[in-house]
Amino acid sequence: MTQAALYPIGTPGQPWGAAELAAWRLRQVRKRSHRDDVQGAIDRLRSRFDVSSYGEVVYAEERYPLLALRSRDWKPELPAVLVTGGVHGYETSGVHGALRFVEQHAQAYTGRANLLVVPCVSPWSYERIHRWNFDAIDPNRSFREPSPAEESAALMRLVQPLRHEFRVHIDLHETTDSDESEFRPALAARDGKPFEPCHIPDGFYLVADAANPQPAFQQAIVSAVERVTHIAPADAQGSIIGTPLFRRGVICYPYKAIGLCPGITGARYTTTTEVYPDSPRATAEQCIAAQVAAVIAAIDFALDSPEEASD
Repeated sequence: MTQAALYPIGTPGQPWGAAELAAWRLRQVRKRSHRDDVQGAIDRLRSRFDVSSYGEVVYAEERYPLLALRSRDWKPELPAVLVTGGVHGYETSGVHGALRFVEQHAQAYTGRANLLVVPCVSPWSYERIHRWNFDAIDPNRSFREPSPAEESAALMRLVQPLRHEFRVHIDLHETTDSDESEFRPALAARDGKPFEPCHIPDGFYLVADAANPQPAFQQAIVSAVERVTHIAPADAQGSIIGTPLFRRGVICYPYKAIGLCPGITGARYTTTTEVYPDSPRATAEQCIAAQVAAVIAAIDFALDSPEEASD
């Protein structure tokens, strides 16, 4: 099958230019409301948490505030926790899992940890249900200096003054069938490369940092989530999405080398969640619940572990 058959924009073997980017933007249709779904939910939490805007992204005629929630009475002597969702805007349970965690569970950590929660890092792509931002850039490959993605750069600026306070950073994601039907073919077309099919794993898994994998931490999260939804098995090659299994339900990527979000804090305990909302064995509600369970397990493990200096 040719690239043109897989994706309708671009010339096989040639990276996109301005014309292809413009054609791609015309295909992106607003399908849901960040104001209603995310800002509205955050507004309802203002009586219990501090809410701040840490920046704004402006694309064409559209402006999106970048919003964060944090514990009231932030105490520098307490360990800090960062929860991020919606780095890829189409990954719905990450956004709503972060919001539900704040609404239902965050106050249980008062006096034990300082919480900073960014439910939707990429609001433009949340509305379009897309992986990329307005410039066809993947924010979760852009957490580096200088960042090519406004969303990533803004989050790094937010985190930088607190960088040495974080003990935990958990980043909430999904792996969907559309990764294979839309986003990876688009990536191949954008970069002028051949598309190579990949198997979508059925179930929850984690992506740990290859430089600091913390296996006991990862397994504590897997064990907690397993009570909510099923864990993705390895394929016949012993891999998940082409990466060798590190532990059951866990693979490793080099966070900083490829610009992944959990590499920005220097926290000792870091992970990326991946749920599979298209599974016949899971519902949208289970996916949100799995994200919440993962956040709780991550924080509890880190707070119950002996304090050690962050890397």
